[in-house]
Amino acid sequence: MLKVGVLGAGHLGKIHLRLLNESEKYELVGFYDPDAINAKKVAEEFGYSNFENINTLIDAVDVIDIVTPTLSHYDCARKAIEKGKHIFIEKPITNTLEEAEELLSLEKKHNILGQVGHVERFNPAFIAVKDQIKSPMFIETHRLAEFNPRGTDVPVVLDLMIHDIDAILSVVDSEVKQINASGVSVISNSPDIANARIEFENGCVANLTASRISLKNMRKSRFFQKDAYISVDFLEKKVEVVKMKNAPEKPGDFDMILQNAEGVKKQIYFENPDVIANNAIADELETFASAIENKTTPIVSLTQGTKALKVALQIIDCFKN
Repeated sequence: MLKVGVLGAGHLGKIHLRLLNESEKYELVGFYDPDAINAKKVAEEFGYSNFENINTLIDAVDVIDIVTPTLSHYDCARKAIEKGKHIFIEKPITNTLEEAEELLSLEKKHNILGQVGHVERFNPAFIAVKDQIKSPMFIETHRLAEFNPRGTDVPVVLDLMIHDIDAILSVVDSEVKQINASGVSVISNSPDIANARIEFENGCVANLTASRISLKNMRKSRFFQKDAYISVDFLEKKVEVVKMKNAPEKPGDFDMILQNAEGVKKQIYFENPDVIANNAIADELETFASAIENKTTPIVSLTQGTKALKVALQIIDCFKN
């Protein structure tokens, strides 16, 4: 079993602590939280070992799970990596691109593995259809959330939209060509609503919308590609796949047939992939343990986390123009 320690015992940190404590791949050694009052409360309520010094915890484990505010990600990760510890780090990987690139250099120098917590990659709805998303040419995403003060220390792009940025980059095999975006601050000091248009070198276009002051929650992505439309509801964990194929010469009474201006007929049919329920956070932590054990690249590597951050920061830069 891998000895693991958690940095940060806030809302998400407590979830990580519970899952790691239940895991058969990890041995939870303890946690560190700079808020002494909160740390004591968590230790007393759940029985986890509370380390009063971050370096002492790092020295005692094989893996450090960083679930702290984004601004502290780099410092926490650097301390762990320089001591040869593998790191799981919540999204976004760091606050700046320079910090992320420095972590990439340290990862290579110290021969450790790192994974970024882009949890939507492990959403069962996305998993159910990811292999069917091939060369999409238009993508539309909506990630809307009711207001929650937690997370407003960063723009909505880094808080919410980055989930969709990462998912899109994982299925579009092309470099980003151009980005246009706009953002509006409503209640926070940073943008609460944002829309971005990402154009890729291969012609694919992605239109992303994110808001953290909506009246209802929504997390949907739609992928359009030749002869197929794929919809992923990350919130409800549902998928819809609509495909087209050449129409039969003698369609059945209930076949759905479309005919274009050139007279080409296509049959529309629906697929219902199985969505297998899971705990996405548990899965991302478990697969990271497997990557360490097997010395394989994590599903969401530090490199991929850095690419998502780079695009997110380019979107934010558009707000300043």
